[in-house]
Amino acid sequence: MSVPVLVLLLFAGWTLATLLATVGVYRWSHILTGRAALSEFRADEQQGSDWYRRAMRAHANCLENLPLYAAIVVAIVASGARSPTLDTLAVVMLAARVLQTLTHVTFPQTDPVVGVRFAFFFTQLVCMAAMGTIVALHA
Repeated sequence: MSVPVLVLLLFAGWTLATLLATVGVYRWSHILTGRAALSEFRADEQQGSDWYRRAMRAHANCLENLPLYAAIVVAIVASGARSPTLDTLAVVMLAARVLQTLTHVTFPQTDPVVGVRFAFFFTQLVCMAAMGTIVALHA
């Protein structure tokens, strides 16, 4: 299995872990302790603590970027492109994804924290753009 494909699996795993460890724990702890009913968690209205809303957004960020990375990996596999640069970019992209999620969930969102979080997001964009360029040039 190539590094970009492994990173895709890890990215999907991180997305699931983010859902389970944040949104899932929050909701089920409220449901099981009688503080909320199953039907109280609506997608069309803002609810819950600031932390919970950040966790929801962090999970959505993962979901938004996972298909983009998956498309790049499909192109890598289809083209047969392989290089240490692609491997490094894939690992850096995943590390930045994890750090962005952790920054989003762990810290109250002050201007400096949002700046750090954006830097991790921008790193992912640069890595994916570079990977796409490498694959396009390889084909």
